[in-house]
Amino acid sequence: MDYRQMPAILVADAPGLDFLNSVATPVDEAVDWISGGEGLLAWLDQAGFVPRAALESIRSRSTPAELDDVAARARELREWFRIFVRKRKGRPLVAKDLRELEPLNQLLGQDQQHGEIVLNTSGGAASFELRAKRRWQSAESLLMPIAEALARLTCEEDFTYVKACEGPKCTLMFADHTRGHARRWCSMAICGNRAKVAAHRKRIKEQESA
Repeated sequence: MDYRQMPAILVADAPGLDFLNSVATPVDEAVDWISGGEGLLAWLDQAGFVPRAALESIRSRSTPAELDDVAARARELREWFRIFVRKRKGRPLVAKDLRELEPLNQLLGQDQQHGEIVLNTSGGAASFELRAKRRWQSAESLLMPIAEALARLTCEEDFTYVKACEGPKCTLMFADHTRGHARRWCSMAICGNRAKVAAHRKRIKEQESA
């Protein structure tokens, strides 16, 4: 099974965690949506990390080997940051955690962005807005929105409410933004319903053996 056979799973309520969830076991078999260069482009498109026009431009200017190399670097970044998150989920980050983030800061230092004044008509009346615009100069620039998402996760989410799904075989993580922070599953459609069915079958079995 690969990324072409199912859409990306975007249930984490935090883009940085959605990136960590780009490898998962949604049914019975593990799926890695960024197993290669084309998979990376597809995932970035589905997740809205990179404008489609920029993706097409990078595809046209890059060799398959270059894209595969960037995908490999993205996977390395994903697994490194997964360890960081899993060690710290369920508690607030503390000052000493910053030392572990140096590789991410080094990657962020390679980003090429600049401000641009654009027209904003979302509120009905026209107004000007200053937006960050990224220069998509090479395949390596695909790593920059990923690094930004991981940085925003670190700076904007309370790790106390970063959780791992309670599904027995599930590897997905999410930010619990629910009232009371009682969320247990990555998704009711994925693991929540499985848990309900398993509990129902257990009750029936217990009743039959009573």
